[in-house]
Parts: sequence; C-alpha cells; structure tokens
Amino acid sequence: MSTTPVPTPPAAYATGWGALMTRERWVEVGRIVLTGLTALLYWQQAAPIEVLWAAVAIGLYPLLKTGLRDLLRERKIGTEIFVTIATLVAMLGGETVAGAVLMVIILIAEFIAELNTDRARASIKSLIGSVPQVALVRDAAGERSVPVAELRVGDVVLVRAGEKVPVDGSVLSGQGAVNEASITGESLPKDKQVGSTVFAGTVLASGALDVRTDKLGADTLFARIISLVEDAEAHQAPVQKLADRVAAWLIPVVLVFLVGVWLVTRDIRTVVTLLIFTSPAELGLATPLVMIAAVARAARNGILIKGGLYLELLAKVDVVVFDKTGTLTANRSAVVSVSTQDAAIDGRELMRLAAAADRRSAHPLAQAVVAHAAELGIEVPEPQQYEQMQARGVKATVEGRAVLVGNPALLSEAGVVLPAATAAGNAAGIGSSTPVHVAVDGRFAGIVHIADAVRPGAREALVALKATGVKRTVMLTGDNAATARAVAQQLGIDEVHAELLPEDKVTVIAELQKQGHRVAMVGDGINDAPALARADVGIAMGGGGTQAALEAADVALMTDDLAKIGAARAIARRAYRTVQENLFVGVGVVHVLGISAALMGWIGPIEAAIIHLGPDVLVFVNSVKLMRVRIPGAS
Repeated sequence: MSTTPVPTPPAAYATGWGALMTRERWVEVGRIVLTGLTALLYWQQAAPIEVLWAAVAIGLYPLLKTGLRDLLRERKIGTEIFVTIATLVAMLGGETVAGAVLMVIILIAEFIAELNTDRARASIKSLIGSVPQVALVRDAAGERSVPVAELRVGDVVLVRAGEKVPVDGSVLSGQGAVNEASITGESLPKDKQVGSTVFAGTVLASGALDVRTDKLGADTLFARIISLVEDAEAHQAPVQKLADRVAAWLIPVVLVFLVGVWLVTRDIRTVVTLLIFTSPAELGLATPLVMIAAVARAARNGILIKGGLYLELLAKVDVVVFDKTGTLTANRSAVVSVSTQDAAIDGRELMRLAAAADRRSAHPLAQAVVAHAAELGIEVPEPQQYEQMQARGVKATVEGRAVLVGNPALLSEAGVVLPAATAAGNAAGIGSSTPVHVAVDGRFAGIVHIADAVRPGAREALVALKATGVKRTVMLTGDNAATARAVAQQLGIDEVHAELLPEDKVTVIAELQKQGHRVAMVGDGINDAPALARADVGIAMGGGGTQAALEAADVALMTDDLAKIGAARAIARRAYRTVQENLFVGVGVVHVLGISAALMGWIGPIEAAIIHLGPDVLVFVNSVKLMRVRIPGAS
C-alpha cells in the first residue's frame, strides 16, 4: 500500500532569488552585461561607435516597447520613455559613454525592482502554502492514489500524519491534530475528530483521518484565499493613485522645463543630468511593493486584506465599531452566578437538579446550565420524565423530585409561589444576565443567572487596538440597553448603541462618518453585511469558517481572535509610514537635491545616474523590510 508523498511547493511559490531567475530574467541580465561591457570597450577605444549604438539599441528595446505601449494604450508618458529620451539626448549630444552608462544603471534599477516585486508576490503564496497534487482515495476497491484534479465531491480521502489535506471536507473517521497556520495564521494544531471540518492546504501534524470531500480546487477556502491575495494588487491605495497622477503630469512639465534650460544654457550635459534627476521612477516604485509586502505580512498572520486601498483606509481609521453578539461575545451563553432561595438546597444541588432537567433540551440557556454543572464537576443524573414547555422552560422528574426550570410564568402556572426575594434575584440579573428560575417539589429553589460569555482576550485586544491610535470604540447590538451597557463596561467600550435593527446599525455608522470619522466595522461577515459595506473598512471575524465572510468584508480575519484587528491596523500603519518614507526619499532626495546639484553644475550625467540608483535601492530595501520588521501583535 503506497502513501501519498508530501508535496513540495511548486516553483511559482518559491521565494529564493535563484527560483525567481526565469529565462526572461537571464535575458535581462545578458542585456545589461552586453551594454555595460560594450560601453567599457568603447571607452577604452576597443570598440567602434557603431557597436556601442547596436548594444544601446538592444538595451533600449524593452524600455521603448513598454513606453510606447503605455503611451498608445493609456495615453501616459512613463519612466521608460523618459529614460529613452535621456539616453538618446546624451548620445546624440556627444555624451556617448554617459548615455550608455545611464541606460545600464537604469536597466539595473528596473531589474532590481522587478525581481523584488516578484519575490514579494511569490512570498505571499509561499506564506499561505500549497496543496497536494495527489490524494490517497479510500473506496470499495481499497486505497489508490488519484490526482487531486480527478477527485469528485463525496470521495473519501485518507490523510496521514505529516501530509497536507488536499480538499475541504469533513472527518468521517479517525482523529488527529491539524496545523491550520496556512489558513488562520495560528501555529498550534487543532484537534479533529468525526464531524470536524478540515481545509485544503493544512497539515495533519499527528493521527490519521478519513475525509469526505466537500469542496475541490477553486471552490476550496485555500483557493479563495489565493485568489483574494492575488487580486489585492488591483485595489490601489489612494496614495498610489496620487503618485501615478503626479508622475503623469510631471513628465510633460519636466520636458518643457528642460527645453527652457537648453535654450538658456545650451549645455547638453546639464540637460541630460536634469533628465536623470527629474525621472519620476521613485514615484512609481514608492507604493506598489510596500502594499504587496504588507498584504503578504498580513496573510502570514491569518489576516486577508483585499488591497492597498483598504490598507491605507485601515491606517487612517480613528473609530472602530463592533457588533456585540458573536464578535465581542463568544456567541454562547454561560452561567455567571447562582442564587439559592431554599435553605435545604445549596448551590451545587440546585445546579445538579437544574442541569438534570435541562440535559435533553437544545435551548442555549439550558445548554449553558448543563455546561456549568460539568465545569463544576457535578455528576448530572438522567431525568425520569422530561417535557419541553414552549417559550417557558422545561418540566422534569429527577430522582423522584419534580423540577421546573424556566421563566416566572412557568413556575406560576405550576402554583409555585415566588417570594419577594425573587425580585432581588431578578434585579441582580437585569442588564448583565438573564434569570432562569428553578423550583423543586413545588417550592421556589433559586435563580441561575446566565449571560453571553465575553470572548477570551477581548478586553486586552481592545486595549492593544487603542494603543495603535484608535480614538473611540463603539458597540452596536440588538440586545436591550442594560445588557449592552454591562458588556461594554466589562470590556471598556467607549460608546454603546442598543436595541438596533440592521438598518439602524448602518445609520449609526453613517452618522459617525458625517462627523468626519474614518470608521471600521467589525462583524461576523454575514448578518452585518449592510453595516460592513457602509463602513470605510469592513472587517469580518472568523473567515476560516465560512466563505461568505471572505466576500462580505474588505478585511477578513481567519480566526475569531480579536487581537488580529490590532495586528491588522499595526501592519497597515507601518505600511503607510513606509510609503511616506519612500516618497520622501524619492521626491526629497532625488528630485530636490539632485536637481539643485545639477543646476549648480556640481555633477554630470554619470554621477547623476549613479546617485539616482541609490534611492531606488533604498526604496526597494525599505519596502521589502516590511516582511520581517517587528510589528506589535504580528508574527
């Protein structure tokens, strides 16, 4: 019986420099070396000028091709046209060697830019991982290896320890621990047993699982994540659009300026030097690589950001709005206190009888009672008789005793007298909890107070979010005002809006935006779709469990960890700061200082080309640094 080998990532996912050196890249290297050597030979008078012109033509070809395409298709004069003009002006003006060297340096800069961009793109896919190409299928005929592309929904796939899960599906048999870091960013394996859901691209760390195929190929969550990340480049950040617009109008302005300089000075060296320093290359490089690196860094942490647009908006957010249920709370009820009203029945006995009566009920409040008894280590007996009372509670016989668990109406119908102490017990639960009344053998026994369980780490996550510069946190909920205020006070929420319909949540967000705030909305990605869409940035929680969450928001968190919101914002703020640094280097250092030095006659074309390469490299290094620099809350 053969086993499915653990696949290595395909070449497209490799991030090493060697893996990125494709045939096209080697052609570019050859072009750079050819032009550079020819220029050196010409300078040493070892090659005629015709050979130099031929080498320059070979070097200029890809630049001129790209520049003309942009000019004809997009009506945009790009950096490539600028470099071509500068090279030709230099060579035709007698600065032959300077023109060739200028072109070589620009080609090197372009090569470095493209290689770094390719590496950043590849790193996104490598961070997310890859899926196997072959799966081990178990059927009536036994076990056989089948290409993943030939699998069908319903096929049973065997996954062993150390192997990657090839499909999205549910566990039919077996148990194990699955590392879901490729989906959620969480490194600790999650236990899986019969009925658990597993995702393609995750790794079975231990055990063995028979998985029924539910989704394949492009329909898997893994494939959707890949698609979203690849599409992220299409959503340009406003600062990137601004840089592109500035570059578009800067070029014709510069050309007119250079014509004026030529008419005044008649100095071709000054014109060529200015051509080099007025090239808008840095404006085009300042933003895209940063955004790609930031999306990759976020993906490593189980955060899907759908493009530079949302990165910049997230960096500028000053108000974060949260839905309560399922976001700030864990979407499950929990017992918060127990008050007894019968001296003969203590708290543990009250919980034992109430849990026994509730153990057959599927109601969330009943499940909370049973779960709390289990947490206390109470052995809960099976009821002899059980009856669900619609909208009121349950009636059961436990060890020969008549037990009622529910609301006051249920107890009153059974003739149970509710003493004055009930009012005090109810009052204790108002706002923060729901009171569940318990009667035993016709006598009122006590109250179990149940409330939504606050999500673990929620308060700490909100404190960390405030530390990133968020000025205000707001909670929206359909619950009553008292309950909402109690949760908000527990978590340190600044503002509460309760008893809201879905359309009311949209109104609240719109009002905040009218006040001049940049608003992020955090919800479950399904029930909060209108509010998520209305906010400047919509953040969906728990994207690892539903494809709908990926579609609903601008940012999807692949787990329900609220701390990832702070991490996402920290990454966005760092990315935005990096873009500003790049623009300062590109505009401040190159354009201002370089142009000033050229006009003063301090430097010539070759020096200008060498100096121009420095900021290009700084921009590349500063952008790629975002992949590994320390960011609070991010790995």
